[in-house]
Amino acid sequence: MQASEVRRATAAAMATAASLGLTADDAIVLNNSNKLALRLLPCDVLARVAPVDNQALAFEIDMARRLAAAGSPVASLDPRVEPRVHERDGFAITLWTYYEPATPHEIPPADYARALERLHAGMRTIDVPTPHFTDRVEQAQLLLADRDRSPELPDADRELLTDTLRNMTRAISERGGAGDQLLHGEPHPGNLLATREGPLFIDLETCCRGPVEFDLAHAPEAAGLHYPGADQELLRECRALMWAMVTAWRWDRNDQLPDGRRLGVEWLRQVRAAVGRDELDARG
Repeated sequence: MQASEVRRATAAAMATAASLGLTADDAIVLNNSNKLALRLLPCDVLARVAPVDNQALAFEIDMARRLAAAGSPVASLDPRVEPRVHERDGFAITLWTYYEPATPHEIPPADYARALERLHAGMRTIDVPTPHFTDRVEQAQLLLADRDRSPELPDADRELLTDTLRNMTRAISERGGAGDQLLHGEPHPGNLLATREGPLFIDLETCCRGPVEFDLAHAPEAAGLHYPGADQELLRECRALMWAMVTAWRWDRNDQLPDGRRLGVEWLRQVRAAVGRDELDARG
């Protein structure tokens, strides 16, 4: 969110908390991307704020409650208020438990893999309609095909991303999809909290279906070595696909991620490295 939106979103979150009987005299910005994450004090609530047209927040609440009931390592909604989406001044607001960070903040690869394995186990008990990972890939492909939506992306890089999305999707799909299941969708380190209660996943609005390796591709590389039964070749393909997909989104002219364009340039190098390594692996 832009600075002016952050101020309005913060005021909306504080007013919402106050209307529900929670004392919110101060707010600390914890994360600012397409959504705003705020720690409200002294009530100590984590408020997630998005434009009111973000229809995924209700889905995220439903998933969090289902997964918590299944014993999965996910962050919980604040128990003091009704678990629903609150709307105020053009923003949608959800209220969550705030967790004190653990020390150290970095989660060891084996613990990361174990938490993701537990999340996947819980997800296998849940039957909800979600898009397939290829639907998310298609969104990135449409963005790349529309130069008006991504005008600053150089032609050579557009071709690299387009080819990588097409080739990696085909390679993954040719495996048959027999192992597809419900996934987090983006379980990168920013969506796994190191808390005193252990690692907890957040940001469940990106759930989709696909192989577990698609989720593992978002985790640190070392975590993939600790996940039981992970197909390392498939994981390499999913990682190349993931880098191409998230890099494409950074070139959207309407991208709201702060410093997104710098990341887009940096991540292009990750795509080149991932594709180059796959080519070397194929030759060997």
